[in-house]
Amino acid sequence: MQEVLKVFRFGNQKAFEIGKVNIGGEPGDNPTVLIGSIFYGKHKIVEDEKKGIFDKEKAEKLIKEQEELSDKTGNPGLVDVVGMSEEAIRGYMEFVADVTDKPFLVDSAIADIKIAAVEYAKEVGLEKRIIYNSISPESKDKEIEALKNSNIEAAVVLAYTFNVTSSKARIDALEKVLPKLEEAGITKPLIDTFVMDVPSLPAAAKAAMEIKKKYGFPCGSGAHNAIASWKGFKNMLGKEAEKPAVLMANTLQIVLGSDFVLYGPIEDSKLVFPAVFTIDTAYRYFARTKDLIEI
Repeated sequence: MQEVLKVFRFGNQKAFEIGKVNIGGEPGDNPTVLIGSIFYGKHKIVEDEKKGIFDKEKAEKLIKEQEELSDKTGNPGLVDVVGMSEEAIRGYMEFVADVTDKPFLVDSAIADIKIAAVEYAKEVGLEKRIIYNSISPESKDKEIEALKNSNIEAAVVLAYTFNVTSSKARIDALEKVLPKLEEAGITKPLIDTFVMDVPSLPAAAKAAMEIKKKYGFPCGSGAHNAIASWKGFKNMLGKEAEKPAVLMANTLQIVLGSDFVLYGPIEDSKLVFPAVFTIDTAYRYFARTKDLIEI
């Protein structure tokens, strides 16, 4: 476990324990949490996205590789389970819950699939290990009702806004969602400050700092989206330039005090864990000088 020392100091920070993993607090209180996606669209290990047929050996290997890196660095590694159908997400959840004892996220672009994940979690007793991904200003009433009727406490809260370059718009989006969280019974919100493209990266980072300062909630983002959405990037700089750019996007917000990152495909764990561990280690040693950065 990494030593508790503080570099940035926001004040009145919340830290949530989800399935024995601590997320949030002042930077340095808890190691940065790294979340890799599995069974995402066109994932090569998936043979049938609708039926949820996949290569179990390869899937387990990917999860175990992330866990090995987590053990070495002290940075908790979680899995974001993405489903393309109700049948698929149930099967994926059963598999992941058996392979790892860590909490994990349930994710889909379709509300009914996420609701099916909530119902399955209730059936098999996984509610305390589930992080619902996500609640946003666009979330449907039936999602909130499903969560209300469950014992799920944790959710990613996406501060979605059309104004992608505004940090204030993200804070406004969060404040619109707060009543939904209360209604849904979500007491452990993880705020995703919404990265869509490269120009949105600074706004997301600033919003995270402001939200931590005002509300104390753990913050992060799916920062890999910045490069994934840049269609001309490979043509301009070449395929080999993509991984360094994604790594930079993923670490930018961590440098500025955020608590977690949805770093993209779980295959990238070998890149992300050493990079974030380096940041955490550098700040840990810097904090020993007592030369704290006050926010």
